[in-house]
Formats: sequence, C-alpha cells, structure tokens
Amino acid sequence: MAAVELLECYPREEAPTYLRLVPDSPQPRAYRQGPSLGERRNARARSRARRNRLAAGLVLALAIGILAVPGHVFGATTGAGLPSDLAGSSTLASGMDYVVQPGDSLTSIAAEINPVDPAHARVLLVRELGSQVVVPGEHVLIP
Repeated sequence: MAAVELLECYPREEAPTYLRLVPDSPQPRAYRQGPSLGERRNARARSRARRNRLAAGLVLALAIGILAVPGHVFGATTGAGLPSDLAGSSTLASGMDYVVQPGDSLTSIAAEINPVDPAHARVLLVRELGSQVVVPGEHVLIP
C-alpha cells in the first residue's frame, strides 16, 4: 500500500501544490545488526560452560597438587606428636600393637615412639593404658 504526501512550495505563491506518491517499504527497518537474540544467548551459555569447565579443571589440578605434597610440608604430626617426616625413622608407629618386654618402662617405650619428644608420647601412653606401670607380656596399643 502506498501513501500520498502533500508538498507545498512557499517561496513562490504562483507555484502549485504537488502531490507525491510515497511507496511502502516492503521490509520493516532493522534497528539492530548482527546475530539474533537466540544466537547471542547460546553463545553466552557456551562461554559460561567453558569457563565453568576451566574453573573445575583448575580446582581439580590444585587439589591433586596439594595431595601430592607430603604431609610434613604442612607441619603434620603423628598421633604421638612426632613430625610425619621423622615417623618413619622411629621403631613404633601409631596404631601398632606392642608387647612389653622385660626391662621396658613407659619412658623407654615413649622414646621408641617419639625420639624427639618422649614426654608427649609418655603422656599419651599413660592416657591409653590408664596406668603408669607396664607389665612384661602386656599388649599396648601405640597411640
């Protein structure tokens, strides 16, 4: 459908008024150029998913890296208070069952558990046994 536009000429009085036919535009004007809203939303969702996968991968890599580091780096200790890097050098470890030998005392057993600080290991042994005396042949669970 077409429209009619009325044109008047003001400078000259004798000039007639003109009518001009204005054609209809077949397509409405596009105000926005580029990808559609759906395409932009899909691209944004793909980008967000990519960022989430990257963040999850970094967290996983960091967790594996932390778990790969030995515990003594972070100041870990055994149940008897011995630093974990020295725990392998002691003859008795936490969780072992020790049979008391003739001539053993709480202090000697504590020194075998924790050669660095036997006093701490002795306190734990007394708490575990409920007594300050050990008897040869007695089974002691090393704390």
